[in-house]
Amino acid sequence: MGVAIEVKALNAWYGATHTLQDIELHIPANHATALIGPSGCGKSTFVRCLNRMHETNPIARVTGSVKIGDLDIYNDISPVEIRRRVGMVFQRPNPFPTMSIYDNVCSGLKLNGYRNRRELDEIVERSLRSAALWDEVRDDLKKKSGASLSGGQQQRMCIARALAVDPEVLLMDEPASALDPVSTSKIEDLIFQLKSQYTIVIVTHNMQQAARVAEKTGFFLNGRLVEFDSTHKIFTNPTDKRTEDYITGRFG
Repeated sequence: MGVAIEVKALNAWYGATHTLQDIELHIPANHATALIGPSGCGKSTFVRCLNRMHETNPIARVTGSVKIGDLDIYNDISPVEIRRRVGMVFQRPNPFPTMSIYDNVCSGLKLNGYRNRRELDEIVERSLRSAALWDEVRDDLKKKSGASLSGGQQQRMCIARALAVDPEVLLMDEPASALDPVSTSKIEDLIFQLKSQYTIVIVTHNMQQAARVAEKTGFFLNGRLVEFDSTHKIFTNPTDKRTEDYITGRFG
């Protein structure tokens, strides 16, 4: 099951650029939380801080606290372990092109030392079923490469790959922005199904998508979290005029 995320006094930099400023946020367990805001406002940096990917950039640094469940991810646990607990799906599908569909899905498990073939088979099937892809690829698991799938199928395969290592949190950075409307709808349906089992954080420029899939929404602007509330309130009666201006298209 998913866990709540508690963020306190989070600041992030790329070199001298202060990308995130004093972020305070409680993300509830087993819900989908959407992050909206114009390009360059800090949304993607924020989600990268939630699984310590931000620090993979040599000029990046972070201060503050991020707790996932009871764990302070910057003090209590290694980056490798936190990335197992916190899965990530990127804007564009990133299959390993030389690997079969099967090997793509279980690549993280093999890196973690799994070798039992029966166990791997079960996890691959379960993960692909959870990603609503099993019925489309079951006959080609080891025959076709992950890169041979359509864009929407590749993205669902990448979701299956993230789910295979049994995370508690699933981060999605614009997961449908490169997809056609039918594939986007499948990803949104998948988020609905998965949020009962995982805590999901989705970055999106599509405000209709945020309204459809998320119970909570945060609005970022210039590296700050301007407002965080129920999605319904954010879109119908925001507290901050800057949120209203963004949602109504006055800027962004």
